[in-house]
Amino acid sequence: MQYFVGEQEYFKGIGKIPFEGKGSRNPLAYKYYDAKRLIGGKTMEEHLRFAVAYWHSFCADGTDPFGSSTITFPFAKSDRWEHAVAKADAAFEFITKLGAPFYCFHDIDASPDHDDAARYEKDYHRMADELLRRQQESGVRLLWNTANVFTHPRYMNGAATNPDFNVVSRAAVQIKASLDVNVKLGGANYVFWGGREGYMSLLNTDMKREQEHLARFLMMARDYGRSIGFTGTFLIEPKPMEPTKHQYDYDAATTIAFLEHWGLEKDFKCNIEANHATLAGHSFTHDLQVCADRGLLGSVDANQGDIFNGWDTDEFPTNVYDTAQAMVVILKNGGLGNGGLNFDAKRRRNSTDDEDLFIAHIGGMDSFALGLEIAQSIIDDGIFDDFVKARYSSFDSGEGKRFAEGKMSLSELADHGRGATIEKRSGKQEYLNNLLNSYLFG
Repeated sequence: MQYFVGEQEYFKGIGKIPFEGKGSRNPLAYKYYDAKRLIGGKTMEEHLRFAVAYWHSFCADGTDPFGSSTITFPFAKSDRWEHAVAKADAAFEFITKLGAPFYCFHDIDASPDHDDAARYEKDYHRMADELLRRQQESGVRLLWNTANVFTHPRYMNGAATNPDFNVVSRAAVQIKASLDVNVKLGGANYVFWGGREGYMSLLNTDMKREQEHLARFLMMARDYGRSIGFTGTFLIEPKPMEPTKHQYDYDAATTIAFLEHWGLEKDFKCNIEANHATLAGHSFTHDLQVCADRGLLGSVDANQGDIFNGWDTDEFPTNVYDTAQAMVVILKNGGLGNGGLNFDAKRRRNSTDDEDLFIAHIGGMDSFALGLEIAQSIIDDGIFDDFVKARYSSFDSGEGKRFAEGKMSLSELADHGRGATIEKRSGKQEYLNNLLNSYLFG
């Protein structure tokens, strides 16, 4: 990857972030993420495939429902086009200094939004040329892009699921343009986040019809993407609520059932976000495992929530319990394929220094790098796998195996049950928790 600086340097005084090891106290150095270090036959960079999120890193200014912006970006310009170009320069400077191989964006993160569809498309394609030049000069690649069809007031009742056909067709303008831009930029994936694809009240909603329209829209997008040469993976990002009361892609299981029902599972996989999984009442690892079991784990939005807040706080991941267990699932899945770990996370509102953006990403990258090391050790040792295998061993031979293979009738199963000797067998939960601690803390 080439070090990128545009016409001016925006993050002055900060150079390429080095790896200094766990003994370092330098806040602008990696302690665990050593990009070229081999773990299980692949480099950390190959395993983790980190991506920087345009929207949080270069758009989120600290505004929240209770207060105005607190973060001033060094690239801010009054003219919207000049601002977008300066933002691109700053983004690629930041990404190359960080050493992340990928980035992700929504259309209007990178390019000015316009109510006039033709002007929106013209500027978006113009910005795609700007981004492509920076990709070529830096070596940074596009992990995925998507369209923001949830912020504008026209989408207050949804995009693909909107009860107004004119709104559905306007959303198609953005999706089509984003797919065109994706192919131009060589995107590895394309994401759909149904931010308002759901309902607030069933009193005014035809849920069956809305989901049929959503499926039809996704089919059209898939067909168009393939027709213009997109060979990557389409991704759906589940989220249970916020901003709508109940979203149709509530969690991994709901999303997979939807994809399989409509025959979309060959082209689509899930992009799992940790904070969304916890908002759905699951652990991060749970939703990853649900996807892995169905062969539909595509990519990950790496963040964490606050256990005391019932909303999407999008914090940078620092919980190594979570990252280690997540990486066990990902490694056993054979990795993320052409997906990656995108930091859909933002600085806290009071972290206002430019260096805080670097520090936040460094912490997240170190947390997943350490999680990767621990996960590989867990898999290599095989103690957890051996325990689980032994726990289910009654299905590996004899009558239990006949049942598992579908070779037994209910009457035969009941006959066996009449004479079965049932012994109490501990699940050893505390032992396993302590064992996990031994991997984390030695």
